[in-house]
Amino acid sequence: MRRGGRGVAWAAAAVLIVAYALLPVAWIVSLSFRAGDDIQSHRFLPAAWTLENYRTVFRTALFTSALRNGIGISLIATAISIVLATFAAYAIARLEFRGKGLVLGTALAVAMFPVVSIVGPLFEVWRRVGLYDTWAGLVIPYLSFTLPLSIWVLTAFFRQIPWELEEAALMDGATPWQAFRKVIVPLAAPGVVTAAILTFLFAWNDFVFGISLTSTDRARNVPAALAFFTGASQFQHPAAAIAAAAVVVTVPVIVVVLLFQQRIVAGLTSGAVKG
Repeated sequence: MRRGGRGVAWAAAAVLIVAYALLPVAWIVSLSFRAGDDIQSHRFLPAAWTLENYRTVFRTALFTSALRNGIGISLIATAISIVLATFAAYAIARLEFRGKGLVLGTALAVAMFPVVSIVGPLFEVWRRVGLYDTWAGLVIPYLSFTLPLSIWVLTAFFRQIPWELEEAALMDGATPWQAFRKVIVPLAAPGVVTAAILTFLFAWNDFVFGISLTSTDRARNVPAALAFFTGASQFQHPAAAIAAAAVVVTVPVIVVVLLFQQRIVAGLTSGAVKG
């Protein structure tokens, strides 16, 4: 009975935590389907369901251009970060050289560095060199934070791979590049997927760089664009339209996480247990 009571208590606590976390999301979804004076209502469900807010979102050039910028910048930053991190993590895990621990420690420290502290200097430098309000002006800062995190995750995963497999491939006539590409990288797929998802989410959800290093729709991403979103017209309350835009931006992230949750867990917990 005592164990059963503890199980019920833990289950109740889990339900409360999940409800507390999902209640704001459910409210935003409900708000996105409201129209007119129903926006000011305190009812949880809309009085009349409508898709007009979603139509407004996709008819607004500000949001569509920001959506295109966000997807393009995030994919470019993810691709560059994963390629560079894969080579760097393989070298750290495979080679023996002095200062290896310092390299990993520095990478982790850079990944945890406050973003706000470098926005001001970057703003001045980017304006001088012509990178302000460009895709490259956002991709480079994203790499500064996503690359160290990707290196850390992939290094832990590469260390779990038996190096006898690579040696066997070399003995069978494969070149070091072939052994790396056809043996090591496929075995490290969960870690690569994890690093790619974390990198993409960081770039996709960024607000500080997006609002500080852009001034027009040329490179402004979605979180930054929502700060300037006004709805269908300047006379319309933008709360419901902003909620609809937030739902559109959030749904792909939720789908990706649900599809790859097992790989994410495997990548984040790699190296936690030896043997």
